Amino acid sequence: MDKSYIGKNIQKHRYAKGLTQKELSDKAEISLVQLGQIERGKSVPRVNNIQKISKALDIRFEELLIPVRELHSVRFRAFKKLKSRNQILSEVAQWIDNYNFLEEILNQNPNSTLDKLSEKCVNISLDLNKSIRASELAREFFGLRLDEPIFDVCGLLESKGIKIYERPLRSDNFFGLSVGKSDGGPAIVVNTHDTIPVERWIFSAIHELGHLILHTDSYCENETSENKDEELEANVFASHFLMPEKAFIDEWEESRGIHFVDRVFKIKRMFHVSYKTVLYRLSQHIDSGINIWIEFQNAYRMISRKSLMKKDEPDSLSKDIFRSTIPENDISSEPSHLEKYDFSETKLHSLTREAIEKDEISISRGAEILRLPLPDFRNLMDSWVDKFEYVR
Repeated sequence: MDKSYIGKNIQKHRYAKGLTQKELSDKAEISLVQLGQIERGKSVPRVNNIQKISKALDIRFEELLIPVRELHSVRFRAFKKLKSRNQILSEVAQWIDNYNFLEEILNQNPNSTLDKLSEKCVNISLDLNKSIRASELAREFFGLRLDEPIFDVCGLLESKGIKIYERPLRSDNFFGLSVGKSDGGPAIVVNTHDTIPVERWIFSAIHELGHLILHTDSYCENETSENKDEELEANVFASHFLMPEKAFIDEWEESRGIHFVDRVFKIKRMFHVSYKTVLYRLSQHIDSGINIWIEFQNAYRMISRKSLMKKDEPDSLSKDIFRSTIPENDISSEPSHLEKYDFSETKLHSLTREAIEKDEISISRGAEILRLPLPDFRNLMDSWVDKFEYVR
């Protein structure tokens, strides 16, 4: 009996049910210390304890004995110190398997053609800025005009068969990862924790898209060191994909009559990017003797009477606008920030609903796929009523 994957399976299903270790240990009537050792692979659980745990998790006994699939074609860099790295990869593997399972039983398995775009980008002439040219080819691939803002990043990516997974994690070291085609992708995972601005969610998603297009040879499970050149290329790709050069210049010039800070916020909201992305782009077009960061900090302080630290994001311009349901001190400090509804995965939810309505999967299986406690999933199902459907 392999104690490592039993622990991983317990942890995976516990997370899917929204249970803490303490809650599961109480339900299973085993000690918290013992459960912790089992989950970490430090001890082999007795058969009767496995039965207790599976009953508490409302799953079959056998589901805790299934070997955990490992991802090999994955880009998950610079996070050696992230303790939950293996857990995240295990969750992502299960999520991809569930996603592909639903697409298969519903005959909705879109064949991603992202590899064709990658081939085009590999052949970009060396006398061009590869990342910027790749962003232009990518916008063409997605059917976007060069001056067109992107209002639904998740929907755009999903339209080309790219899977999106929102994985909240309170960490300053993890913003996203991506999985290659050979492991069931292409797929992009984004850290959507409440303390991270939505603008960062969006940028991280497109940053990972840049890796999927530009760095197909760098997908390896054991590689954790960061390649600074590739990270820079992915950043430039994301910046120009979200905010094309000509569109940025045109909008900046058209708004020249308003306050500098308002100008920055207008552009950032139009293209769904961070204010820092706007300032970075602006810094490439102004006199090199001007420190755009200091200029913005001074201007912002004049308006808001708040000082900005170098590594901080400024507070929201107005606490009454875009008010979140989470406590104010947990809200991202991105000014004039976007809301979580500006970045929302919908495809997996739609597939799950269809599979439920066609009796292809059980309600408990649907809750497991969407990683919701069963009561929450039933509440979600209650909202699936015809009166909210669009009638053509």
